[in-house]
Amino acid sequence: MGGVSRPAFVLLPPSESKVPGGHPSATPGFFDESLGGRRRKVLRALKSFLKDATTEEWSHTLKVRGPLLDRAIFATRKLVDQSALVMPVWQRYSGVVWSHLDPANLDDGHRSRLIVPSGLYGLSSGTDEIADYRLMMKVGLGSFGTLTNFWRPAISRALEEMPEATFVNLLPKEHDAAIQSSTLLTTGRMIPVSFLRHGGAGVAGHDAKAVKGVVARLVLQSGIETLETFRWQGWKGRVHRGGYEVIAPRKAAR
Repeated sequence: MGGVSRPAFVLLPPSESKVPGGHPSATPGFFDESLGGRRRKVLRALKSFLKDATTEEWSHTLKVRGPLLDRAIFATRKLVDQSALVMPVWQRYSGVVWSHLDPANLDDGHRSRLIVPSGLYGLSSGTDEIADYRLMMKVGLGSFGTLTNFWRPAISRALEEMPEATFVNLLPKEHDAAIQSSTLLTTGRMIPVSFLRHGGAGVAGHDAKAVKGVVARLVLQSGIETLETFRWQGWKGRVHRGGYEVIAPRKAAR
């Protein structure tokens, strides 16, 4: 592919696993101005839901049970009463993708070029400060329908309003569905990366998440063109139809 002349932003999914704790007040974040109004609407909807929801309704909405549900409800109450502790995105998320990204060993210049869609915040950069939370993009909340539909216009507009940015899209379907911008695609500013089995089917599981973190780190440090020759534990990168594919080893798990 033709070279991307400027550093790319990487669109990466949030992690269900999160580090608890943090500090009391957040510094201003990258998307506060453009998405602040919609974030407040989500919090108001959570506050309204909190008043009357049963434990079973909480479990259905937050997609979690048992001790994890207790933590999720506690975190939501803290969000609603504005007493939630915050920490940078790159420290908060702790799942497989993020552990293989290893953001602690990147600098803030790299971390700031991570862009993460989420049901609570819409978009956050890797250096923005966020609370502990549990709220998937695909759930319905209040009168919004799904949060995917609620966030889509604002997220798409916020990305379009970064005119010098090129985005490398490593998002799964749930989060990719919250971005609908023909402008970014037709101008070549949105570069898709697919993770596939031999034969073309999508690949999921631990290894697919791990390689996604490795790819994100590589793109931040060395640019998207390095995926043309990417090799990691049997995974191989290649150019494909205006984007890239990363192909799993034949023995890759589902």
